[in-house]
Amino acid sequence: MLDKRSLEGVWFALSAYLFWGLAAPYFKWLEHVGPFEILSQRVLWSVVLLLGLLAATRQLGTLRIPPRSLGKLILTSMLLAANWLIFIFAVTNDNIAATSLGYFINPLISVLFGMIFLSERLRPLQWVSIIIAAAGIAFQIFYYGQLPWLSLALAFSFSFYGLLRKNLNLPSIAGLTIETLIILPAAIAYLVWLHVNDSMDFGHLDLKTDALLIMSSVVTSFPLLCFAAAVTRLSLTVVGMFQYIAPSMSLIIAVTIYNEPFGIDRMVTFTCIWIALAIFTAESWYFHRKIASRYQPQASNSATTIN
Repeated sequence: MLDKRSLEGVWFALSAYLFWGLAAPYFKWLEHVGPFEILSQRVLWSVVLLLGLLAATRQLGTLRIPPRSLGKLILTSMLLAANWLIFIFAVTNDNIAATSLGYFINPLISVLFGMIFLSERLRPLQWVSIIIAAAGIAFQIFYYGQLPWLSLALAFSFSFYGLLRKNLNLPSIAGLTIETLIILPAAIAYLVWLHVNDSMDFGHLDLKTDALLIMSSVVTSFPLLCFAAAVTRLSLTVVGMFQYIAPSMSLIIAVTIYNEPFGIDRMVTFTCIWIALAIFTAESWYFHRKIASRYQPQASNSATTIN
């Protein structure tokens, strides 16, 4: 039985990944805008939204950087910006399926990072999952003669972000606000450069484009707030079990709505990842059920029955 805090983490994780599954079509509507401007607008309007939320909830006082955490926050901010930019570039260049592959790989990378950096021990079948996933990546290398850079960049950047963010122990809204504030000067500098060179799309195309760029703050902030809340309540291993909801939705959207190619090359790679995730999920479910069953008899023996 999950305790209240863990159950909250489950709902936060589900909300984050369901929302992320719908992010690709949203940014596809902005494919006529340059990726760097989309990123800069995301950062700018996210800061406005997040500061507004903190003010409305009287939490502006939580905007404090913990001692010795500035370096980590700068790094998480850079990883976040890189992940956003890679995703935007992929979506607006007809590579939604590549983002799907990246986020399918992500749970297994998170588990691997849990072992390397957090001393979380991997069980035999978890190793099997990672090896099968690696075989899928190896096939891509063999087929194309190069790494699937977009997919791997998305997976590693977000896994590193989750790892570092987990240990910062910052309030969800305040933490994300600080991260976007760190990125903000670079975003404003780029927007100013666009304006000076008469290259900015915001305010010069149509109201729909302006509205989509402004509302990207919601698309950006809501799932990240949920994710930040989830990783502080659940282990990286458990969070990893939810992370293939979004890529499943993205892949279906890419193939059925945007007609992106899904040939033998992608079929083999995705099949390896799906098998790996199936093994990982089944093993994790069995393991946690086995652990729960060990404590159940003790609870039954200690209970007092009243007739």
